[in-house]
Amino acid sequence: MVTDKRPRTVIDHLIQHGTVNSEELQELYGYTHPPRAVRDVREAGIPIETEMIVSARTGRRIAEYRFGDPSELVYGRHLGRRALPASLKMRLIEEFGEVDGITGQKVPARNLQVDHRVPYGIAGDSQEPFDWTDFMLLDASMQRTKAFTCSECPNMNEGRDVSVCSRCYWAYPEDYDHVATRAIRRIDVEWRGDEVSDHDAIRAMSEGKGVSVSSFVKSTLRRLLGIDR
Repeated sequence: MVTDKRPRTVIDHLIQHGTVNSEELQELYGYTHPPRAVRDVREAGIPIETEMIVSARTGRRIAEYRFGDPSELVYGRHLGRRALPASLKMRLIEEFGEVDGITGQKVPARNLQVDHRVPYGIAGDSQEPFDWTDFMLLDASMQRTKAFTCSECPNMNEGRDVSVCSRCYWAYPEDYDHVATRAIRRIDVEWRGDEVSDHDAIRAMSEGKGVSVSSFVKSTLRRLLGIDR
């Protein structure tokens, strides 16, 4: 019942051979980002297990995939994502304003996109009508950054535990324990419009000291707050 080409290709290979590894997905089918192709299968509700093996050709550790426990099949997910109604975006704007959910920067409504807080590949969609609390507003660049980070996250590729995602910065930046399972604390700051000159001044000062902008900002904040390190 899965008809999209990329997940169907992975499924057909698994049916025929039992396993498929990242090298095969690249060399046989041209998928330059194998985890994305496997994620498509998972998003269709089909459980996939991952094991690290040693490549016979390169000697490097690579991922090998196989079907998981059939009892974990999520029936109906193969039908794909449901279209999100315009009313959902309006509800989020009413709640949060025209603001990017990660950076807190004001963004015109037309440039904001509705994004699942917990990736669709982990939690799927809530039942209709959609629960607006399961979503956030992001601009396109931040949504791409989140999507890439989530695609590389161990929980996406192995555990797929909703509770892990629920404590992640990318789902709830206002209250989180980790960033993609790593012990990290993060602040995303953007300078827009008239603020760009402020950023350029900060960058010039950091270059004068021979450090990165982030290192300069951190050291400046420590000094202002009296943090001794």
